[in-house]
Amino acid sequence: PGAAGIGRPGARGPPGPPGPPGSLHLVALNTPLKGDMRGIRGADFQCYQQARSMGLTTTYRAFLSSHLQDLATVVRKADRSDMPVVNMRGEVLFDSWMSIFSGNGGVFNPSVPIYSFDGRNVLTDPKLIWHGSSSVGIRLTTNYCEAWRTADMAVTGQAALLQSGRLLGQHTRACSNHYIVLCIENTYVGHNNPKRT
Repeated sequence: PGAAGIGRPGARGPPGPPGPPGSLHLVALNTPLKGDMRGIRGADFQCYQQARSMGLTTTYRAFLSSHLQDLATVVRKADRSDMPVVNMRGEVLFDSWMSIFSGNGGVFNPSVPIYSFDGRNVLTDPKLIWHGSSSVGIRLTTNYCEAWRTADMAVTGQAALLQSGRLLGQHTRACSNHYIVLCIENTYVGHNNPKRT
């Protein structure tokens, strides 16, 4: 079943999530994770696996900076400026992917829910999300849990408190904490992107 401590159960969305045509869905993994996610590929795989388990066929990638890629560049360039970022029910969180990285820390309306793949609103519980980034989506190499490979309490990762209404809030926390990991729909279907490790 679902993870303890992340929101309350909600209605599951349809297999193809609603939203404006050409929108990108932002969804939380069902279970909070420590900083050891088996690297960015491990986190990406969990996004992929949970999306598939819900019948979603588009690609989802972890909303995390890595040693190879800044968070701001996770979504392909052609889709960064003109596609709204929406929740699983199609409600708009951001006007575009790039609007998250405008320097204001990714301000959004916290009354618009962010759902997990199993349909729970993760904003109902005061948990943080991992992101490993600056307020403009640039990787913080000293604050991303050694490229998402350690849960050591002496190592830190950058996180945000969702209830503050800032997706890129700047809270430095020990990698031993269990925090939410978000996944962003990535419309790219080819195989020419560099692998994230």
